[in-house]
Amino acid sequence: MIEKEVKIINNAGLHTRPAATIVKLAAQFKSEFFINKDGLHINGKSIIGVMTLAAEKGSSLILTFEGPDEEEASKEILAYFERGFDEM
Repeated sequence: MIEKEVKIINNAGLHTRPAATIVKLAAQFKSEFFINKDGLHINGKSIIGVMTLAAEKGSSLILTFEGPDEEEASKEILAYFERGFDEM
């Protein structure tokens, strides 16, 4: 299992377009992917789940990956967060 903390760095936060991209990226992998924010634990492969986080700029999220391709999944999804959802 891989667990990493990330911060939302783009000005608009985790809005619809990056949420959809995260779900699309996660769907490419067999591993389970969960996001935790302020006690809320959601399936990172669910657009409804990701949108319910309402993660604004500066929010801290814990990303958890578990499964046969967890390394690849974590690298790709973490890189997307670190790039500010390609909005920076």
